[in-house]
Amino acid sequence: MEVIPAIDVLGGKCVRLYQGDYERSQTFDENPVAVARRWQAEGATRLHLVDLDGAKAGHPVNLPAIEAIVRAVDVPVQVGGGLRDRSSVASLLNLGVQRVILGTVAVEQPELVSQLCQEFPEQIVVGIDARNGQVATRGWLETSEVQATKLAQQMAKSGATAIIYTDIYRDGTLQGPNLESLRELAGAVEIPVIASGGVSSLTDLLSLLALEPLGVTGAIVGRALYTGEVSLKEALRAIGPGRWQDVPPDFGSSAFA
Repeated sequence: MEVIPAIDVLGGKCVRLYQGDYERSQTFDENPVAVARRWQAEGATRLHLVDLDGAKAGHPVNLPAIEAIVRAVDVPVQVGGGLRDRSSVASLLNLGVQRVILGTVAVEQPELVSQLCQEFPEQIVVGIDARNGQVATRGWLETSEVQATKLAQQMAKSGATAIIYTDIYRDGTLQGPNLESLRELAGAVEIPVIASGGVSSLTDLLSLLALEPLGVTGAIVGRALYTGEVSLKEALRAIGPGRWQDVPPDFGSSAFA
């Protein structure tokens, strides 16, 4: 199972929000590039970047920081936040980002997601951020009537390579992941699901590992890494480095690129 450090960029700094609230942000480092290098040095096999300014503005804002991170590390980088048109997606992929994460457009323009999945195969991930099972959009500032599970099924049919599921009420709270919702979502689709939000300990990661046979192939960890509740090195030793090519083919679900 892959443990993926999160780097949330707001105003060019590495921050964490509490339940997606921009008014409750905490700065952990002035230099996101240094943070990225640190997680790579500690064994990360992938980095998860979120352009928080972009999510709010509706278009990428922190491109210089994203490009600097991509150039500074050797591991794959996936990026989300404000990607609501083809040009924004293409600009990030041209910078060397391996995978882009689409959120709002999955609800508002599902046909665009389908087109992008065809144009950029294996590079489109759909982020589903939910409050009480309903999908939030536009930087979590709005909540739609769309059910998370139904959206996941639709996006899987459209060709998304993976789903990142975030329970907003758990995000940044260190209260543990929403295992019930993850189990339901993973059971509804045949593509990999990556858990996000609430991880506070190795125990939480082990509980997610129990969902691996259902297709939960990764866990994004944010605040717990920055506060020290979780050591990335210890997590990788306990969970595994996420190198699915080393896993027997009959173990769990298939790998995602």
